[in-house]
Amino acid sequence: MTFLAARRFILRHPRNLVIATVGIAAALSWYILADQPEKPIITRKMHIESIPMWEGSGNNYAYLVTDEKTKNAVIIDPANPSEVLPTIKKAVDGGVKLTKIINTHHHHDHAGGNEEMLKSYGVPIIGGKDCTKVSKTPSHGETFTIGDNIKVKALHTPCHTQDSICYLFEDGNDRAVFTGDTLFIGGCGRFFEGSAKEMDTALNKTLAALPDDTKVYPGHEYTKGNVKFAVAVSQSEPIKKLESYASSNKQTQGKFTIGDEKQHNVFMRLDDPVVQKYTGKTERIDVMSALREAKNSM
Repeated sequence: MTFLAARRFILRHPRNLVIATVGIAAALSWYILADQPEKPIITRKMHIESIPMWEGSGNNYAYLVTDEKTKNAVIIDPANPSEVLPTIKKAVDGGVKLTKIINTHHHHDHAGGNEEMLKSYGVPIIGGKDCTKVSKTPSHGETFTIGDNIKVKALHTPCHTQDSICYLFEDGNDRAVFTGDTLFIGGCGRFFEGSAKEMDTALNKTLAALPDDTKVYPGHEYTKGNVKFAVAVSQSEPIKKLESYASSNKQTQGKFTIGDEKQHNVFMRLDDPVVQKYTGKTERIDVMSALREAKNSM
């Protein structure tokens, strides 16, 4: 059909003009939208900086956590200020504002730097009741915020010490839990002030209830030693994978999740027949106790 013929056809039948106009508009809209690049899905992510302390002896970690939007930050377990303060100063010089010190428990290699830290940054100290210079001890399940985006929930996990607190940080769909000496990658802390029953509750009820994608940030880099014990208990595929990763990576914090720990951490697998066979026990608390005693003797 020629252009003139099409014009005469439309003029004789006005209804077709509407149909033609709608069709052209729809086609044009599709073309415009199809030509646009897809917009990326934006997810917020808190910034977590690990600060190794006493490498080669205690192998501790402090953690500087920053809300990217407001630049408000907290420092977790800054036990050795001489190693921590340079990192904080660099961050502050770049616009970060330190708002809190957070302690996971009162032991000197976690809360022992509080007094020195306060000389440089007069901020509140959030932590267990026995932590040096503590300003506030949050109750179990209590929440507070860092900046505009990060929500923090305190989780009481008494056993290693009676004032042990783990902290769940959530920023949108990004989750991290700072576990001090309660949960390590592939292991757990000694029962200095508590019992096997308390550690079972801490690991397998309180922490195991967190979303599986929650990344684990412990207070020490003990993974190589933990996995050495784990492979003596079980030769499961997840444990072998952890062994392989630990053998080729110096640091493992933030690389594994709660879901991973349920698979490769023998202290979170008390009902596993292989683990029970190793301990010669079947009751959960007995299995936990036997595992800890065996690990202590390594």
